[in-house]
Amino acid sequence: MTDSTPRKVTANISITLDGRYNGPAGPGDLGPIVRYATSDVARAHLGRIWENATTAVFGRGNAEGFVGYWSTVAADDNADPRDRGYAKWLVDAEKVVFSTTITELPWDRTRVVNAPAAEVLTQLRETSGGDILVNTAPSILKPLLAADLVDRLYLIICPEIAGGGDLLFEDGLPSSAWSLAHQEVGESGEISLTYDRIR
Repeated sequence: MTDSTPRKVTANISITLDGRYNGPAGPGDLGPIVRYATSDVARAHLGRIWENATTAVFGRGNAEGFVGYWSTVAADDNADPRDRGYAKWLVDAEKVVFSTTITELPWDRTRVVNAPAAEVLTQLRETSGGDILVNTAPSILKPLLAADLVDRLYLIICPEIAGGGDLLFEDGLPSSAWSLAHQEVGESGEISLTYDRIR
């Protein structure tokens, strides 16, 4: 007998107090975010996001930086064990990368797709496996939020107002209710939050 319950779609991203996932200088401006990435709270958060996931979803841009970086961490015996645990999971996980410009990437268990995110994730959640983690990929997360396909949100709230940059939650999203499943506050004021969609 097979389980007919759809796989859970989860998403992880860090945002500022004013809801931005980068600073005013654009996608490469991660100053308001990156300084909180290695705190104990952020590392514990990192451990939670992948514990039930078997598939990682990325946009091309963040995949190239993300997987490239974490592949080196997986091979580094001196890396923080929490970082290395995530890195090894990422290397071994199924990876789905959205791109309109490339057709392949040099990592094992990776496929590149050129199709609407909501369509692909709707199909993917009907397959067998654990959670599907949309990992720091706002270009994928935004259409999934618009289609109400996200079941769990892992957020790091960074205690800064960026004053410019790209917003995660934009006008026009369908209304939705969420239940707080976990919260933790770091020494610098960063907050790790886990929200489950109430359906």
